[in-house]
Amino acid sequence: MGLFKIWKDHVTQFSNRYKEINNADGTITHEAVEGEVIQEGTPQNAKNFNDMEQRILAAGEVAGLAMLKVGAVESKVEGLAGEIIETTLTNSKEYPFNNSKKTLALKTPRGNLDYTVFVESSTEDAGGIGEIKITDKQLNGFKIEFTGAAKEVSVKCTVQGGYA
Repeated sequence: MGLFKIWKDHVTQFSNRYKEINNADGTITHEAVEGEVIQEGTPQNAKNFNDMEQRILAAGEVAGLAMLKVGAVESKVEGLAGEIIETTLTNSKEYPFNNSKKTLALKTPRGNLDYTVFVESSTEDAGGIGEIKITDKQLNGFKIEFTGAAKEVSVKCTVQGGYA
């Protein structure tokens, strides 16, 4: 059984032409006068109609699978767009010590820990930023810190991926 059935119209030389036949009981019978048959139509019978429900069900299943694929693609596109988190990290210790570690929450919890955090950082303090470290990744957030001697660092984090 294929998903689609091609139905054909019955096409004749004369459409809607009938001959009247007078019956003995006083009634009239109309008999089709088709002329030449140009295209034989698909018969409207049990054989052609009985599998219609299966075809409709199959079409619904195909549509359902297509919607699952669309949902998966939407999640991937959403993951590529990313979530942006901006914050300021502060350090109150003297170099070489640093207490800038901060927990950042994700607005959209992830389905797995396979997400990437891209960081843009800047500071106006002397001593520099050093290295930016992302640690303790969780489904709903992560920790971020810098290793330099600066007292204050502005960061812009773009989180991509992590959708199941």
